Amino acid sequence: MRPLTIARNLALGAAALTLATTASLAQEVTLRLHQFLPSVAVVPSKILKPWAENIEKASNGRIKVEHYDAMALGGRPPELYDQARDGVVDIIMTVTGYTPGRFLKSEVFELPFMMRGSIATSKAFWEFTETELQNEEYKDVKVLGAWVHGPGVIHSIEPVNKLEDMAGKKVRGPTRVINDLLKEVGAVPVGMPLPAIPESLSKGVIEGTVIPWEVTPSIKLAELVKNHTEFAGDEALYTATIVTVMNKDRYNSLPDDLRAIIDAESGMKLSEMAAREMLDGDAPGREIAVKAGNNIITLDEAEVARWKEASRPVVDHWVASVKERGIDGNAVIEKAKALIDKYQSQ
Repeated sequence: MRPLTIARNLALGAAALTLATTASLAQEVTLRLHQFLPSVAVVPSKILKPWAENIEKASNGRIKVEHYDAMALGGRPPELYDQARDGVVDIIMTVTGYTPGRFLKSEVFELPFMMRGSIATSKAFWEFTETELQNEEYKDVKVLGAWVHGPGVIHSIEPVNKLEDMAGKKVRGPTRVINDLLKEVGAVPVGMPLPAIPESLSKGVIEGTVIPWEVTPSIKLAELVKNHTEFAGDEALYTATIVTVMNKDRYNSLPDDLRAIIDAESGMKLSEMAAREMLDGDAPGREIAVKAGNNIITLDEAEVARWKEASRPVVDHWVASVKERGIDGNAVIEKAKALIDKYQSQ
């Protein structure tokens, strides 16, 4: 064989090896992300997918995230956390309250009228998670983000103009704290994950639900109910705590540089971004109801004060319930309030 031919073949072989190595690096890690919302909802479309794209870009394609929306990999929303813990999937997003009584300290941010600004509260929740909860409530996983949604709104078939209008209404709630709130204000709470709301409304299982505006378009809620009750003032009736977590072994198995890339895009950065996107999503969701001619009710501060008074037992119940598990609920409340104050003042 001629020297030039040999050299050319060697060069081609080296190029092929380089391409193969590059391709191997580009597909080095594939992470499966599982969550319960439809793909069009704000959380998957404007939070999880952009977050994953940033990670893929920063890793030069060495990390690839596969998205499985609307429980596409099976199971029910309350099982998501365990799917990540057990390595069934790599990453999940879930509402912590879908597994009642499991994440007790996280529940503090869901207490009635605790939230003062969803962005400040989300930052507070992340700091609390990073400094304390990661090694306690979430010790079996790696927490990537922790945040809350915008102000909770009551969406109902019949209007809720005052506290008494809640009496006897079957209302869906997402967590045990919020269900306790619904009970104290006179409703009959019905616990269920968000995807079950449309069918439950159409079949008369429930007469209303509490969710933030941003998620209403994904379940076409403005077509199912015609009344929406908001609350005046800086404090929200309620919010729910949300986390994105990763299987701990999978996270620890990654090369240092890839873990660093995930860390750089997660934590406070992800939590704040998620809170902003969810809050920004409230206005378009509300506008759909307005354009549909639905009845938007805003309770004034005097009426809100009546709801605050009616909901006080919820805090007492929560403090008593966590005490049984060795937690000083009042101290947790004070810590949460101090963290919210810290980020409200920034």
